[in-house]
Amino acid sequence: MIKRNGGPFAPHDKSRRAFLTRSASFAGLAATSSLLNPSFARASGTLNFLTWCDHVDPRMVALYEGKTGNSVQSKIYEGTGAALSIKDQSSKGDWDLFCVDFQDTPIVAGKGYLAELDDSRVPWDKIFPAIRNQPHSYSADGKLYGIPTKFGYYGLAYNKDKVDPADARTAEIMWNEKYKGRIAVYDYYLPIIQLVGLSQGLRPQDITVENLPSNIREPLLKLKPQTRVVGDIVTVLNALHGGSTDMIIGGAEWLVALDMANNPALDFITFDEGALMWNEALSIFADARNPEASWAFIEAALSPEGQRFISTSECAWANPVRMDAALTAEEAGILRWEEQAKVLERAIPSSLAGDELDYAMLDLWQEFLAA
Repeated sequence: MIKRNGGPFAPHDKSRRAFLTRSASFAGLAATSSLLNPSFARASGTLNFLTWCDHVDPRMVALYEGKTGNSVQSKIYEGTGAALSIKDQSSKGDWDLFCVDFQDTPIVAGKGYLAELDDSRVPWDKIFPAIRNQPHSYSADGKLYGIPTKFGYYGLAYNKDKVDPADARTAEIMWNEKYKGRIAVYDYYLPIIQLVGLSQGLRPQDITVENLPSNIREPLLKLKPQTRVVGDIVTVLNALHGGSTDMIIGGAEWLVALDMANNPALDFITFDEGALMWNEALSIFADARNPEASWAFIEAALSPEGQRFISTSECAWANPVRMDAALTAEEAGILRWEEQAKVLERAIPSSLAGDELDYAMLDLWQEFLAA
């Protein structure tokens, strides 16, 4: 049985609606130029970090603490809405650094939670162009609020002894009668709806409130009879490892790469219709007490060694954003590191739309779950 302690995503972020409509408890608080002034001689003290589990891998924490002499106090959350609830219930300045779903960065920044970051401190020349050119780092007025650290894809995680690799290449596998009753679906509405959209020729940015019922509802609901289980990370992984299902829709390297060395039947793939990409980012809270300690963590996380530790963390593997990350040969092989530049050429960022569309997606997802 898989007993993994969470992962980098939140299939049951029940606070998503609250997150979308939330008024920041300190809305309008702006970062001053002195807040992120790089003239501080040395990061010191304790870094308070609100994060997903992969960014506090023990090796990453040890690297940072060894470089700075700082200590790290962290709280692991699941879901941006849940994280902001923690932030709102804390005292001002309790949290310094924030690991957030890259797609949520502009929304969180727009609600006043995040400090503007110094673009010149980011080693963009070492980061894949397809990552650094994404819009999520910046607000509409061009201010930097999130620095990408890790990326991966939503696609298919599967048992290659049970699933024909040729079938796995296309999103049409979701409706392939060969696999009826052998499919697990990851319970996170956004990527699943977007994967269905790609199967219909719609990129995430092309999905609208109008075409959601006309183009996506029917194929999404047709997926349900094909499905044996819809569940969170642990549930779908247990189904795959236990043999009750042969694949996980929405899965990819982040879901199974960690286990592939010990289970050679596991594999992952992105669909020919498009490699639906996610990112993680590091941001600094606008009221951080120790912003320079936060910058020191960002710099450590973006070092070749830090990139390796975050990408091969003990809770979830995925791809480092830095092109010269210090992966071992075995790690690079599992992650198919040599293929990433080519995959990124057809990558399509998973992106959030406005509140109205997101509410419509959530309502459609509830209909899918109840079907």
